[in-house]
This record gives sequence, C-alpha cells and structure tokens, in this order.
Amino acid sequence: MYEILLTHRALKDLKNIEKGIYNRIFIKLNEYREDPLKYARKLVNPKIGTYRFRIGDYRVIFDIDKENIIILRIGHRKDIYK
Repeated sequence: MYEILLTHRALKDLKNIEKGIYNRIFIKLNEYREDPLKYARKLVNPKIGTYRFRIGDYRVIFDIDKENIIILRIGHRKDIYK
C-alpha cells in the first residue's frame, strides 16, 4: 500500500476547497492507495506532474516515488492546468 504525501502547494490548495469536497477527495485517495496506477491517467504535459486522479470536477496531480504518492496540486478541473 502506498503512503500519501502532500506538498506545501497541495496543502495550500486544500485550504480553498470546501469541506464536503475535501472529505470526498480524501475518501477517494484512501481507496486509490492500493493500486494508484489503476485509477490514474498519465498527463500529456509532465510540467506540472506525471499523473492525475479525477474525482468529480476536481483533479489531483501527483507523482509516484517508490512507495509514496506525492500530491503536487489539487484543484477544480477548469483551473488546475493553468
């Protein structure tokens, strides 16, 4: 099982997300810890990260390092790729 690590930028992103969506994101991330690549999509432009999870209208941008999922950004789909 992978461990989830959040960057400072991801923590800052979470402060702007309402509580209901915040809880939904963490429930899904907990489910994805078993096999993250099963649920992830590889990003075309790896400038902001290597993979993404889709959780409703929100996207979680992340990298994988050995047994860690490193969350880089969390945001609404209309804003995250800018």
